[in-house]
Amino acid sequence: MRMLSCLIQPTSGKAHIDSYEIGKKADAQKIRGMIGLLPEVPGLYETLGAFKNLDYYAQLYGISKKQREQSIRTTLTNLELWDRRNEPVGGFSKGMKQKIAIARALIHDPKYIFLDEPTASLDPMAAKIVREYILELKSRGKTILINTHNLSEAERICDTVALIKNKTVKIGNPKELARGLFTRTISITIQKIPSTLLKDIESLDLISQAQVKGNQLILNVRNPEEDNPKVLSWLLKQGLQVQFVTEEEHSLEDVYLKLIEEAAQ
Repeated sequence: MRMLSCLIQPTSGKAHIDSYEIGKKADAQKIRGMIGLLPEVPGLYETLGAFKNLDYYAQLYGISKKQREQSIRTTLTNLELWDRRNEPVGGFSKGMKQKIAIARALIHDPKYIFLDEPTASLDPMAAKIVREYILELKSRGKTILINTHNLSEAERICDTVALIKNKTVKIGNPKELARGLFTRTISITIQKIPSTLLKDIESLDLISQAQVKGNQLILNVRNPEEDNPKVLSWLLKQGLQVQFVTEEEHSLEDVYLKLIEEAAQ
């Protein structure tokens, strides 16, 4: 992220933001004006209030006074900090400082936003506010790069993920990565499962594997969208009372652990 933000020089390779090249001195200032950066350490002026912190950085981007005031009010209101805008940020909690640092990254309405662990140190409510704000920015056409160890958060927010373990292991959409690694499994809850069900269900050519756990029939099917109605119809014809049908989801954490396991073999 520091390389892409033109804070340090790349050691090798090439990267571009729009038509500008990372590492090219003539392009560095233009790139910095196009991006908003949330670093790992907020680095705020702790004796200044939230408003004055943001106003100072907005001036560095050459934003007019009227635009600064409007942008700061909107951003602090969205992050639920407007009422505390004049308090020195040195007295803020870690989570509140994180939100001020996020506001600073957005103050000049950048086209590209780089966020390093954006919900680190936030309580669940504050983290929810930040996630929703990130999704709102995405809906407005912003390109957002998030660096995080929180895989469940990446799964909820990101369209594309790059899983990294010393090197890039895999890139793709979280759901598509899971479907490419795991067989799709359907869990059917039945009021009462007869002892002969597993043997009887083998007559269906749609199922590659079946097992029973308690009152759940767990099936691996080739094409759930087409095959599930046929399976359910067959179960109902046997006089069985179906209560629930769910597809077992594999999380991004499951994907990551499986890929790392495969890479180590």
